Amino acid sequence: MQRAHFTDEHRLFRESVAEFCRREVAPNLDRWRHEHSISRDVWLEAGRQDFLGLAMPVELGGSGLADFRFNQILGEELAAASVAVNSALCLGVDIIAPYLLELTTEAQRERYIPDFCAGRLVTAIGMTEPQAGSDLAALKTRAVRDGEGWILNGAKTFITNGGGADLVVLAARTGEGRKDVSIFLVDGDAEGFTRGRRLEKVGQHEADTSELFFADVRLPAEALLGEPNRGFAYMMERLPQERLSVAVSSVANAASVLVETIEYVKERQAFGQAIGSFQNSRFAIAEADTELDVAQAYVDRCVEAHVRGELSGVEAAKAKWWTSEVQNRVIDTCVQLYGGYGYMEEYRVARAWADARVTKIYAGTNEIMKDVIGRSLGLG
Repeated sequence: MQRAHFTDEHRLFRESVAEFCRREVAPNLDRWRHEHSISRDVWLEAGRQDFLGLAMPVELGGSGLADFRFNQILGEELAAASVAVNSALCLGVDIIAPYLLELTTEAQRERYIPDFCAGRLVTAIGMTEPQAGSDLAALKTRAVRDGEGWILNGAKTFITNGGGADLVVLAARTGEGRKDVSIFLVDGDAEGFTRGRRLEKVGQHEADTSELFFADVRLPAEALLGEPNRGFAYMMERLPQERLSVAVSSVANAASVLVETIEYVKERQAFGQAIGSFQNSRFAIAEADTELDVAQAYVDRCVEAHVRGELSGVEAAKAKWWTSEVQNRVIDTCVQLYGGYGYMEEYRVARAWADARVTKIYAGTNEIMKDVIGRSLGLG
């Protein structure tokens, strides 16, 4: 089915991103998986290609493309190459960029955005804590007033890019109310800010995921992003784009694995014939292909709505939970079609299977997504 929401400009952009993935991403994946970290070089090259600051102003080094279809293309091509690399790079492009673009002062913008766009500033977002995942209002990390500035104490965990981040966009409690949360810009070299171990995950080994600790970190007044105690609202306002980003990645990643699986079952022989010629294999692939087409159609509609400024939090929640479920079902089917080889890490399908599992957890668990949808229907 033709995806009519893309123009010729978008298609040319896709060619550029696809070439970037072939040249800069694919040859390095094995090394990055071993190192549990993506080379700084890839951020710098992405910056040179103008991929990182898509929506940022041209005068600050960005591309000036406030059109999420470009983000969608970048996310799709990165996820087709590696969902972990997508997680690391699109964290900045899709999730952190709106905070830096929409909430910063002029001085903050001039300090951070040019380096962000150039790939010199690797960013992370510090929301999740050991005792607070999807429940953002239960944050324990706290910032208290200290003259004109603040003193920050607490810990974050499961932070993508955390081990090497130059800047952390961080949520901390600043009042006694449940939603009295503020957002701070914490420089990576701030005194009292330390990194814990790089976490050993089931999948997405290329992505650096770490613990962060803050012990009496003194933050200047200009570290505050936006207004005090407005952080919870800021996070809620930006979650739809984050969840749409996950949906884009989930469909593209599963689709790329299915393409490889179709080629595999055409060649792999069992009982004297290609595995793909068995009716069960045909049916399984037909189901997977159809699920992906239907999911893609909904995601594309959501992207169109987002470009118009009309995407709701409920629609984004539907996209996130459904596509991550589809991704996991499709890749599980692909593993089964590979047989024993599908369980071997040397095969991409096995790595993709492990990589995909977390998509049902991050950006809000799928159970939270269903709760958001259910409440919108007047239930609870």
